[in-house]
Amino acid sequence: MTKKLRLGMIGGGQGAFIGAVHRIAAQLDGAYELVCGAFSSNPEKSKASGMLLGLSPERVYSSYQELFGKEQLLPEEERVQVISIVTPNHVHFEPARLALRNGFHVVLDKPMTFSLEEALELRKIAAASGKRFCLTHTYTGYPMVKEARQLVASGKLGKIRKVYVEYPQGWLSRFEEGGDNKQAGWRTDPDQSGIAGAMGDIGTHAFNLAEYVSGLQVTKLCADINIVVEGRRLDDDGAVLLKFNNGASGVLMATQVAAGEENNIKIRVYGEHGGVEWQQQDANSLLVKWLDRPAEIHRTGTGYVSSYAQHNSRTPAGHPEGYLEAFANLYRNFALCIKADLEGKEPQPEWQDYPGIEEGVRGMAFIEQVIASGRSEQKWIDFTV
Repeated sequence: MTKKLRLGMIGGGQGAFIGAVHRIAAQLDGAYELVCGAFSSNPEKSKASGMLLGLSPERVYSSYQELFGKEQLLPEEERVQVISIVTPNHVHFEPARLALRNGFHVVLDKPMTFSLEEALELRKIAAASGKRFCLTHTYTGYPMVKEARQLVASGKLGKIRKVYVEYPQGWLSRFEEGGDNKQAGWRTDPDQSGIAGAMGDIGTHAFNLAEYVSGLQVTKLCADINIVVEGRRLDDDGAVLLKFNNGASGVLMATQVAAGEENNIKIRVYGEHGGVEWQQQDANSLLVKWLDRPAEIHRTGTGYVSSYAQHNSRTPAGHPEGYLEAFANLYRNFALCIKADLEGKEPQPEWQDYPGIEEGVRGMAFIEQVIASGRSEQKWIDFTV
């Protein structure tokens, strides 16, 4: 890529965790240049954040509405091309809608919107815009997650029978939202987060990983949803039974009250002849198990892995790659596809392997239906979009 894409950011100002992660990921491969932003709903905080990032003061905006209005007035060769949205859930839909309608590509933090209704509307807008859309389900960016998906897709494991996925965290084991913990405050607030807490925040990651690796889609679910910490308004724990479109069954667990746990998302997928197992705490390894021969360990950076795993690896085997690199893989693949579009070329299959609008819609359907099942005495409900 000979020329950097011009990137703008909405949200992610001083004190925000995920904004810095997005910026590092976007710049890791030299594919983007951050040129503008509306970093906070507080105009002074937005200006201060832009100054720390070294941006021209005239391109640090007080609101995302001002960003779109003024960027549109700039010459095409200076105007922002890609908008990265890293705000709380309730400020996802409107800036994404305006970005697409103003002719900008969009990178959006998950979950995609505040509600399924918004997600369905955004899908229509994205389709009409002709612009590309990336949803940052980070864990699909890991080389060994891509290797697992390719092994399943190759048919070597046989027909998939069982999927287990879990995401245990412990950071909300106490009533953190009662103090000055900004992350806990908005993630447990139904006015900002939506109808789900843990299931929206990390359950969507587990759900996306289950469908991505297995290549299957959930058709039915049965959920047990809990609020463990007294005074909390949204779920902080839950488990879900899953049925997939090939007849396979699965179990999903997501909790933020597993004291002592960090972010060890883990998946196991089993077929007729073998299975695969991956966890973030050993992200460079994929355990491949066979019914009739010894297990194997596939490693990141080696020459025997698939082209998808190789394309998303940066260092030789033995040098650990992690969360930031997985995040950067999404940004790089997105940039490669945009660049190919600009040159009138067909993007390579490996480049097109990033989460998009459909994953976002299915994630929002998961949130609404898992909460509905948790509240229902019937329990088993059809998964529909």
